[in-house]
Amino acid sequence: MTAADRAELARRVIEEAGARGLTLAVAESLTGGLLADAFVSIPGASRVLVGGVVAYDTALKHTLLGVDHELLRRRGPVDGEVARQMAAGVRRACAVPRRGSTAAPTAIGVATTGVAGPDPDPQTGQPAGTVWVAVSAGAVERQRLLDLDGDRATIRAAAVTAAIELLVECLEPGSASSTP
Repeated sequence: MTAADRAELARRVIEEAGARGLTLAVAESLTGGLLADAFVSIPGASRVLVGGVVAYDTALKHTLLGVDHELLRRRGPVDGEVARQMAAGVRRACAVPRRGSTAAPTAIGVATTGVAGPDPDPQTGQPAGTVWVAVSAGAVERQRLLDLDGDRATIRAAAVTAAIELLVECLEPGSASSTP
C-alpha cells in the first residue's frame, strides 16, 4: 500500500468518526508515534483525534494503559490480549469532554504492539514481523495478528496500515460489528 492509500484510509476514519461524533485515541509500541502521525497529517484530524500514548517500554503498558501485569509477565508485550487491553486503556485514558460538553464522548482506541526487528525480541523471543493491532470501541473489540516481512521501517509502516484498516472495518456503516 502506498503512503497516499494509507492517507486516504486515515481520512476515511477521521470523516466517519467525526460524522458519528466519536473520538479517537492511539496506543503505540513498535510504531512509536507513526500511527498518531498518520491521523495528524489529515486536515481536520483535531475534530476526532484526542491523543495517544507511546508505551514502548513494557512497564508503561501496565502503568499508563492498564494492561494486566500478570498477562504481561506470562505472555509478554507482543500478544493479542495485550493489544486489546492497550486499545481499551487508551480509550479510557483519553475519553475526556470536548468543547464545552460535560459528557465524555464515545472514544475509539486503537493499538499496536510487536517486533520491528531486525532481530527477534530479546524479551519474548518472537521473530521480527510479529505484530498485533487492536481496536476497542464500546462493545466492539477486535485484534489481529500480523506476520510481516521486511526491514524495520517496512514492518512499522505495515503495522500502521493494518491498524488503520482494522479501524475502517470497525467503522463501516452496516457492519455487524460497527461501532455505535
